[in-house]
Amino acid sequence: MQKWMVLILVVLGLVSPLKAYAAPLKLTLTEGVIQPIPYAAPVFVAENRAAEDWSKKITALVVQDLNSSGLFREVSKAKYISQITSFASPVQYSDWKAINVQALVTGAVKISSKDQLVVKFRSYDVFAGQELGDGLQFVGTKDRWRRIAHKVADSLYSRITGESGYFDSQIVYVAEKGPKNARQKALSIMDADGENSRPLTDGKSLVLAPRFSPNGKQILYTSYETGFPRIYLLNLANNRRRVLENQRGTMSFAPRFSPDGGAVVYSVTKAGNTDIYRLVLGSGQSQRLTTAPSIETAPSFSPDGRQIVFESDRSGTQQLYIMPVAGGDPRRISFGKGRYGTPVWSPRGDMIAFTKQSKGRFHIGVMRFDGSEERLLTASFLDEGPTWAPNGRVIMFTRETRGAKGASGLYSIDVSGRNLKPLRTPHGASDPSWSPLGN
Repeated sequence: MQKWMVLILVVLGLVSPLKAYAAPLKLTLTEGVIQPIPYAAPVFVAENRAAEDWSKKITALVVQDLNSSGLFREVSKAKYISQITSFASPVQYSDWKAINVQALVTGAVKISSKDQLVVKFRSYDVFAGQELGDGLQFVGTKDRWRRIAHKVADSLYSRITGESGYFDSQIVYVAEKGPKNARQKALSIMDADGENSRPLTDGKSLVLAPRFSPNGKQILYTSYETGFPRIYLLNLANNRRRVLENQRGTMSFAPRFSPDGGAVVYSVTKAGNTDIYRLVLGSGQSQRLTTAPSIETAPSFSPDGRQIVFESDRSGTQQLYIMPVAGGDPRRISFGKGRYGTPVWSPRGDMIAFTKQSKGRFHIGVMRFDGSEERLLTASFLDEGPTWAPNGRVIMFTRETRGAKGASGLYSIDVSGRNLKPLRTPHGASDPSWSPLGN
């Protein structure tokens, strides 16, 4: 029985629902291998002359987003039998079936009397012969055309796969310049596809491990500008920052926000011992969560805020543990051969990503939160520091190449282990953190 629901979004000013929502297409999996969905995306119709170039750019970016996921395969436009000349024209399903298109995307672009972009789109399940989802209308200023295109791609991704998208998001990372023995590191932020990169700090002080707040408006990071590691909180709206933890004789680092954004969990080194602390942002009150004579660091909250996963060498080697958010007896979850670190909980709550060092190689891996079903997704000279896309489908991480220069870059991979690819950045890059979806 078909399920219907109305999808209403507010994007950059206005989104208008045009039709009811149909069940999404399904990805085909054969023995763990994903078969990408063949789709067609004719260039969106330009409804007035001023929109001709914009329609081409927006269509191209939507296609780029979908193709980059590895879940879609665009059917060549040279194979088209039908042409889309009007957004209102009925779809000739037989013509698209004949070239094995499973999903069809159509759209239209115009420039309004207020000199704004107006973008409409629809999607269709060709084999079922029906429209997928409400036709939507996105309105925004021309300088935000990329966001509109990412929003369109996210909506299409969601309708066709049944999962939420991740294209309209950002990455905060450490931009690296200069030789390995005198490398300059500064915080930078960019769109999830690597575009619009801009610096957040001046690069005069070493910075590490930036982390987005749940609402995407603040960033935690570690800085050495005082000579010792200290945690800073940066407000993206006004670029103001403040020190969160500044106890004399201590070093603080590896911070992460709680899911509600009201607290921060981090590590403190004091008197030669490193433990995990939790700080309530509103009151400034801190609580020590671990007391073992070992190194506890890299904490990460579960999505429900009830548990914390972290790394510790309390067993003699670097392993992963889970404990209640208020502290208590940790439970070890990693038992494979090698050393485990930098754990981070998936936004879905079902898996934990981590870095593993084994037999001289570094890996990005995932496991269930009970430690079962461990899978290694990558293997390299140095892979580390995973971060999840907001939909929990893709992982981004740092990869460093072997050699004297030791250049670092950002890579992403699907949680299935497919679609490993580099992300283009202006300079060397490390320590990525993925934002939530844009508002």
